[in-house]
Amino acid sequence: MNSNNPFLNNKTFSNAVSRKDEVHQATIIDDNQDMTLAGTINRSLILFLLLTASATVIWWATFNGINPIVPAFGGAIVGLILVVIAAFKPQYSPYLAPGYALFEGLFIGGVSAIFEVQYPGIVTQAVGATFVTFAVCLGLYKYKIVKVTEQFKSVVVAATLAIATYYIISWLFSMFTSFTPVHYGNSMMSIGISAFVIVIAALNLFLDFDRIEKGVEQRMPKFMEWYGAMGLMITLVWLYIEFLRLLSKLSKK
Repeated sequence: MNSNNPFLNNKTFSNAVSRKDEVHQATIIDDNQDMTLAGTINRSLILFLLLTASATVIWWATFNGINPIVPAFGGAIVGLILVVIAAFKPQYSPYLAPGYALFEGLFIGGVSAIFEVQYPGIVTQAVGATFVTFAVCLGLYKYKIVKVTEQFKSVVVAATLAIATYYIISWLFSMFTSFTPVHYGNSMMSIGISAFVIVIAALNLFLDFDRIEKGVEQRMPKFMEWYGAMGLMITLVWLYIEFLRLLSKLSKK
């Protein structure tokens, strides 16, 4: 149980052929074909720029009279499909990851525009909070202040699965009954749940950093740079959305 992120789990990384395992085949190994930390960082920046560009287009369109619901919903669906494909076919990540960033950008841009209309300034706050959280987690991981042990991984994965199960069950009940989930509204309980989810999302960043580092050490194939970057982007998107939700609840107070 390493990372709950389907893109950064042990099974996927172990299924990808490690360059170390190819040495005995008398094959000349080219280091340029190995997964590197610098390469993963560069891929992550490319995905971020693609997502930002796509989100900016929908943002601009929304404030020029276009309804963002359809492109946002469509982007979320296509993005999810690409995520599932990449989970089973990581070797296609160099093509799937950029596509995911573009379509997820439609979702992020549409949702952000909707929140911004209701709560002016909230997007800037959520973006800032996401970047600060990422920077803090990266610093804590880099300087070994937070160590990713097996117990740490187990706790984070269990908490993430519990959150996912709760969200799914709450969504199903609200769809077919008059049940109102406790995380709706701006009660103290709802705000507390949002804060807890943000903490768990942030802790997932440590798992993502650890799995990427392990992939580099194991000299995974080059395409795993895109795979690792895609997984990291998924966690950041989740974190950003949760910050939007929390800030919107606080704005209602």
